[in-house]
Amino acid sequence: MRLAPVDYSIILVYFAFVLTIGWMLKKYMLTSTDFFLSGRRIPSWITGLAFLSANLGALEMMGMAASGAKYGMLTSHFYWVGAVPAMVFVGVWMMPFYYGSRARSVPEYLRLRFDEKTRGLNAISFAVMTVLMSGINMYAMAVVFRVFLGWSIHFSILVSAGVVLVYTYLGGLTSSIYNEVLQFFLIVLGFAPLTIMGLRYIGGWEGLVARLNSPGMVSSWRVLADSSSNSMGVNWFAMVMGLGFVLSFGYWCTDFLVVQRAMAARDMTAAQMTPIIAAFPKSLFPFLIIVPGMIGIALMPDIATSSGGYNDALPRMLQQFYPSGLLGLGITALLASFMSGMAGNVTAFNTVFTYDIYQSYIRPNQPDRHYLAVGHWVTVLGVLISVATAYIVMQFNNLMDYMQLLFSFFNAPLFATFLLGMFWKRATAPGAFFGLVAGIGAAMTHHLLNTQHVLHYASDMAANFNGAIAAWTTCFVVTIVISLMTAAPAESDLRGLVWALSDKPPSVHLPFYRRPLFWGVIVLAFVTWMNIKFW
Repeated sequence: MRLAPVDYSIILVYFAFVLTIGWMLKKYMLTSTDFFLSGRRIPSWITGLAFLSANLGALEMMGMAASGAKYGMLTSHFYWVGAVPAMVFVGVWMMPFYYGSRARSVPEYLRLRFDEKTRGLNAISFAVMTVLMSGINMYAMAVVFRVFLGWSIHFSILVSAGVVLVYTYLGGLTSSIYNEVLQFFLIVLGFAPLTIMGLRYIGGWEGLVARLNSPGMVSSWRVLADSSSNSMGVNWFAMVMGLGFVLSFGYWCTDFLVVQRAMAARDMTAAQMTPIIAAFPKSLFPFLIIVPGMIGIALMPDIATSSGGYNDALPRMLQQFYPSGLLGLGITALLASFMSGMAGNVTAFNTVFTYDIYQSYIRPNQPDRHYLAVGHWVTVLGVLISVATAYIVMQFNNLMDYMQLLFSFFNAPLFATFLLGMFWKRATAPGAFFGLVAGIGAAMTHHLLNTQHVLHYASDMAANFNGAIAAWTTCFVVTIVISLMTAAPAESDLRGLVWALSDKPPSVHLPFYRRPLFWGVIVLAFVTWMNIKFW
C-alpha cells in the first residue's frame, strides 16, 4: 500500500512539531540541570506520562506486537506481571531514595551508597546498554519506512537519527519529556482503532480464539504448568521469578532511562506518583498492542516467515486495515514511539556519560557551562553510536528477545545490588562491586553456554528468563558473602540512603486518597483481576 498525500502531510506536520518544541525550549537550557534533569520542575501528570512513554519505543510497539504474534496472550505478562508491580514498588519505596538523596543519576546514587568504582562500573555498563537500545528504535523505524515507502534500511536509519539528534540537542530532557507526552496521545489515537477494526473483522474475541485454535495463544496462566505446553517455552517459576521479579524490577527500579523522568518531578510526592500514574495506562496497553499482533498472525500466518519475521506484524496490520489519513496517523504514532524511545536512551546516555564518566574521571571541577557544552556534544556521540548498533538488531527476528537478553546482562544483577543497598545496612562497597561483576559475568557465561548448545531451552525468551535469574542470584549471594567478610559501613554515612535510616516521605502525612500507596494498591488490584480474567 502506498501512502496518499494526506498521510505524508500528517507525518510532515509531526516532524515539524517535534523540531519546533526543541527549538522553543532551547532558550531555557541555561544550566546542566536544565538540560539533563529539566530543572526538577515538571508536574507529576507530565512526568507520569513521560515515564510510561519512555518505555514506548520499539519494545512496546513492534516488539510487543511481534511477541503477541509469536506468543499470544502470554505476552500480557510483560505488563500485568512484568511491569505494573515493579512500577508501584519504585514509586512507593525507591523514589524516596533517588529523589531524596538529590542524586542526578542512578550511578550517582551508587556512589553515595557504596563507592566510586561501583558507580563507574554501572555508568559504563548503562552507557553501553542505552546505545544498544537506541539502535533497536532506529532499526524499528527503518522497518516501517521499508514496508511503507520502500526506502533502504540504511537511508531510513540516517533519517531517524537526524531528526532525534536535532530536538534532543536543542531541548535536552525537557524536549524529550514533552515529546513523549505527545507521543502517548498519538499512540492511543493511532492504535485504538486498529484493535477495534481487527476484532470486528475477525468476529470479536471468540472469532480470534477460533482462528488461532491454540490454548497457548489465548491463555496467560493455564499453559505455564510445564514449559513444553506453551510457545514461549517457560514454566510459571521462570515467568514469576525471571520476568516478574528479576527482569521487571531490574528494569523499572534501576534503569535510569525511566527513573530520570521521575527525578525531573517538582517535589517528592510528585516523584513518587510519577510511576504510579504511568501504571494505570500501562495496564491497558495489552489490548492496544498485543491483540493486534495476535490478529495479524491469525489473518496472515506468513508473517512468521516474512523478511522481517514477527517484527512485520504491526506494519502489516496497518496496511491491512487503515485507509488513507488513518494510515498516516498510525505510521506517525509508530514513528513517534521509535523516535521517543531513541531520544529517551540518548538523553539518559548523555546524562550518565557527562556526570558519571566525564565529570568524575576525565575533567572534574569544571564550570557548569563546560558540562552543558559536553552534554550537547555527547548527544551527538550517542546518536552516532546508536546508528552503528542498529545493525546488530538485524540478527534477531524478534525485538523482544534481543531486549530481554540485554536486560539480563545489565539490569538483572543491578537490581540485586540496589535491593541489598537500599534495604540492608550491612551491604558494603566491596560486596556491591564484586557482586555486580559476578552477576554480569554469570549472565554472559549463561548466554555463551546457551549459544554453544551446552544449555538447552525451548525458546530464546526462556533462555533470557533463566539467564536473568542466574545473574540476579549470583550478584545477590556474592554481595552478601563479601559484605559479611568486610567491615560494615558507618551508619552516619547511610542517612537518607537506606530505608531504616531515612525520614519518611512527605506523602505519609497526606490524606489516604492522595498517597502513592493508595493508588498503587488500586492499580495492583486491577491487574490481579485481569490476570484472573485471562487465566
